[in-house]
Amino acid sequence: METTNQVYLYGASGHAKVIRDIIESQGGRVVKLFDDNTEVHNLQDLQVVHSYSGEKPLIISIGSNAIRKTIAERLHTDFARAIASSAIISNRAVIGEGTVVMQGAIVQSESVIGKHCIINTGASIDHECRIGDYVHISPHATLCGDVTVGEGTWIGAGTTVIQGIKIGKWCVIGAGSVVTKDIPDGYLAVGNRCKLIREIKK
Repeated sequence: METTNQVYLYGASGHAKVIRDIIESQGGRVVKLFDDNTEVHNLQDLQVVHSYSGEKPLIISIGSNAIRKTIAERLHTDFARAIASSAIISNRAVIGEGTVVMQGAIVQSESVIGKHCIINTGASIDHECRIGDYVHISPHATLCGDVTVGEGTWIGAGTTVIQGIKIGKWCVIGAGSVVTKDIPDGYLAVGNRCKLIREIKK
């Protein structure tokens, strides 16, 4: 869907490997990797550098929603997107900067995806959904139409969210859950049907 000729990645982990595959499959190239962990020196055949000096465009290739937010707010640079060729993206969908859409994902008409999100492998986001910044929609999760997901929330693998549900900010929805009622900000919720387990300490 989108070709990025050259891109830099911040975060040397498995997530970075998948983003690299997407970029290279479209004829692009990952020029350099950065990571704050000084014990990491290589990822695959790429050297990892431990000081960032403004290279751009950049994608933050880190799975943690909170860490992606911290880094994005710390760095003042241009952010790229990575959208796999096998993803199906409506021409009427909006996808924010720094967001990655993995292989086989679907984003339907008039959905709005925020900045620095992860729409993971095979995830399905139906019409008119609103996904906040720094959200992770895990593999094969299904969001039916008109679902709202607040900033920083993590939707676990294989979860189903029925139409019209609103999930708050910085929630965690456990893998395989079926969400049939709204979830307030800052809760861990799990199950079929999904129940509030506890408030997440900030």
